[in-house]
Amino acid sequence: MAKRLAARTSAMTTATLAQMTQRHSWFRALSADDRSWISIVARNGIDGFVRWFADDEAEPYSPTDVFDVAPRSMTRKISLHQTVDLVRTTIEVVEEQIEEKMPRGDRSVLSNAIAHYSREVAFAAAEVYARAAEQRGTWDERLEALVVDAIVRDDVDDEQLTSRASTLGWKPGSKLCVVVGAVGSSRALHGLRRAAEHAHLSVLAAVQSDRMVAVISGAALSDDASAVGAAEPLAEHFGEGPVVVGPVVGDLTGAPGSARSALSAARAAVAWPEGPRLIASADVIPERVLAGDRQAVEWLVAEVFTPLNEATGDLMDTCVSFLDHGGSVEGTGRAMYIHPNTVRYRLKKIQDVTGYSPTDPREAYLLRLAVTLGRLRG
Repeated sequence: MAKRLAARTSAMTTATLAQMTQRHSWFRALSADDRSWISIVARNGIDGFVRWFADDEAEPYSPTDVFDVAPRSMTRKISLHQTVDLVRTTIEVVEEQIEEKMPRGDRSVLSNAIAHYSREVAFAAAEVYARAAEQRGTWDERLEALVVDAIVRDDVDDEQLTSRASTLGWKPGSKLCVVVGAVGSSRALHGLRRAAEHAHLSVLAAVQSDRMVAVISGAALSDDASAVGAAEPLAEHFGEGPVVVGPVVGDLTGAPGSARSALSAARAAVAWPEGPRLIASADVIPERVLAGDRQAVEWLVAEVFTPLNEATGDLMDTCVSFLDHGGSVEGTGRAMYIHPNTVRYRLKKIQDVTGYSPTDPREAYLLRLAVTLGRLRG
C-alpha cells in the first residue's frame, strides 16, 4: 500500500500546485521563487506523509520535518492564514487522489491516515508561526531600544533614525514628545505599551539603567500642555519620583531635543520636590538653569527675557521693581510714581508677553532668573 501511495507523490504535488493557482489569488501574485518554495514545502509534506505511513515506528512530523525546507523569511511573505490554505488544499488534493487513483481496499486506511497526519501538520504550522512571531518580537524590542537610545544620545543621522522607526510601524511626520521617569516593575514596558494603545498613542519605549524613556505621538499632542495631559494615563507605569514630559516637536528628527529637555528636567526635579509628579520639562526651567543646563539658559533668555526687554511700556522696569518690592503693587507704584492700577495693567501685559505672571511666586522666581541671565548676556 505504501509503495502504491509513493508512486502517486509526483502527481499529487502537480495537482496541488494546480489547485493552489486556481483557488488562491495570493498564490498567483507571488514571485516565481516564492511559488517554487511553496511547491517544495508541498512536496516535502506529501513525501513526509508517505514516509510516516510506511513506518509505524516513525514519530508524527514536526515543524522541522515539513516546513524547514523553506527559508524563515517565508513566514514574513506568507501569512498563517495563507499557510492554512496551503495545508488545506494539499490535504484535499491528497484525499481526492486517494479516492480516485488508489485501489478501493486502500482508501479507508489511507483516508484515516491523512486525517491524522493533516492534524499534526496544522499544529506544526501554528508552531512555526508562533516561533517566528516570538523571534520578530524579540528583534523588534531590540530595534526599539536602539531607536530610543539613538534619540537619547542624538548620535544617528535623521534618515537612519526615521528608517529604523518606520520598520517598527512609526508614522513619519507625527508630532511627538519624550517622557522620562524611573523604572517601575519588571512588566512596566508591557503596561506602558498597553496604556498607550488604549489612549490611542503611538509609543517607542525602552529601559535604560534605572530610568524608562518613552517617545509618544498621537492626535492629542498639539502643544506642551496637551502633551502632559496625553501622558497622564502612562504615568502610573513609571516608578516612584517625577515623570517628566519633554516639549512637543514636529517629527522624529526633533526627538533628541525633546529628550534632552526631559532628561535634564528629570535630573533637576530633585530640587523641587514640592512639584507635581507629572510635570512638563519647562516647569523645571529654574532648577535646570541652576544645574548648568545651557539649553535651559538659552530658552529662558530667548523666550522670556528678550520679549520682555523688547516690549514697550516700561514692562521690564515694572517687572524688576515689582519683584524688588516683594510683589507689592502699592510699593511698586510709589517707587515708579504711577497709579497702582497702572501697575496691575503692566503686570497683566508682562504675563501676555512672557507667558509668566510676576504675581505667582513660582513664576516670579523664573522671571527673576530670566532678567538676571539676560543682563549677564548683555
